[in-house]
Amino acid sequence: MIKVVLLGAGNLAYHLFRVFEATKNIKVIQVFNHHEEKLANFKSEVATTTIINKLDEADFYIISIKDDAIAEVASQLKEKRGIVLHTSGAVSMNVLENLNNYGVFYPLQSFSKDKAVNFAEIPINIEANSSENLEKLKSLALSVSNSVYEISSEQRKILHLAAVFANNFSNFMFTTAAEICEEHHIPFEILQPLIQETFQKIKTVSPKVAQTGPAIRNDEKTMQTHLQYLDEDHKKLYKTISEAIIKTYGQKL
Repeated sequence: MIKVVLLGAGNLAYHLFRVFEATKNIKVIQVFNHHEEKLANFKSEVATTTIINKLDEADFYIISIKDDAIAEVASQLKEKRGIVLHTSGAVSMNVLENLNNYGVFYPLQSFSKDKAVNFAEIPINIEANSSENLEKLKSLALSVSNSVYEISSEQRKILHLAAVFANNFSNFMFTTAAEICEEHHIPFEILQPLIQETFQKIKTVSPKVAQTGPAIRNDEKTMQTHLQYLDEDHKKLYKTISEAIIKTYGQKL
């Protein structure tokens, strides 16, 4: 049985707890957070603590907290024999280099507590400070996912950057679309089949090939019409994205 201690109580920690508890060979034995109230979702199912020097002995200590706090929390785990992991996409593994056994366990997905995920389909990107620890980490990752990649810290930072464009920025575009619909009393759900088709399409063709719309056609009349309905912030966003599309596909303004 692989014993795990989770450090953190946010969205990812919540989902890690759920998937580990559903896996026969993994047991979460403790959850840590500095703030007692944030442990409410775990208290009825697992031991919890707000005191970091009272952590139990485990095979893995998974730090799932904000990036800026990882080094400080990790520095308090020097005496632990288990492998200390962080889950950040943007932080180098070297932030843990003062420990004996360490690595990275980075699930590439967007997590919300009220939205279930299928961990088996989530790519988990791993890195460790030794080949022995990497094999142990790979075993942990393969217990919950069918998609495990050995990714260096530098590659992971670039992957995280790409993920910001693919997920965070695209979601902001949905927010903008929803605001435009709301302003003009149009139900946002009318757009949902289009959004679904957009993501389904890039499973079979590249995003570059899948691109459509007035900018790729350099349809100036349509774009000028669109701008009439936008406030200044949305106009700026529309122009920036449209100009980038035009530049990418070789059209002239």
